[in-house]
Formats: sequence, C-alpha cells, structure tokens
Amino acid sequence: MNKIRTPDEAKEWLAYQGISAAEFCRMHGLPTSLVYEILNGRKRCLRGMSHNIAVLLGMKRGVVTTRPARVAGAPRNSSAAQAAGAQA
Repeated sequence: MNKIRTPDEAKEWLAYQGISAAEFCRMHGLPTSLVYEILNGRKRCLRGMSHNIAVLLGMKRGVVTTRPARVAGAPRNSSAAQAAGAQA
C-alpha cells in the first residue's frame, strides 16, 4: 500500500516530477492559493476541492470527487433552483 505523503514530502514529490506547484495547478485546473495552503499545512482537506487536491498530491487516501456541489463553489441544489428548472 502506498504511503501517505506529508506536506513536505508532497513538495519533494513535485520537485522529483520536475514540476512546480503552479504547473501542477495548471495541469489540473486548480486554484494556486488553495494548493499552496495545502502544501504549507494550513488546510485540513476534509471535503470538496481541498480533498481532491490532497488525493492528487498523495497526501490523503480517497477518490477525486466529481459531484458538482462538492467542487469549485458550484451552486447547491435548492428548492428555488429546482422550481426554476421545472418551469423551464
């Protein structure tokens, strides 16, 4: 089983791959500020995009979620939005 990386190990892994954190962000369409927060240990990475980033960096076991309400500030389903969709 693969070992979970610490933030420092994730930084070393990026360097080993020959890519910067900014390039990693561009490759995956991620916000650089959030990736840097995770690499510096300031984010807990419990859900949503921070969870996805931690999984991609090998800092957490799990799967990358594709649920729209869980990533990038996508609007959540509300009764008003559902009613508007039903009228269309």
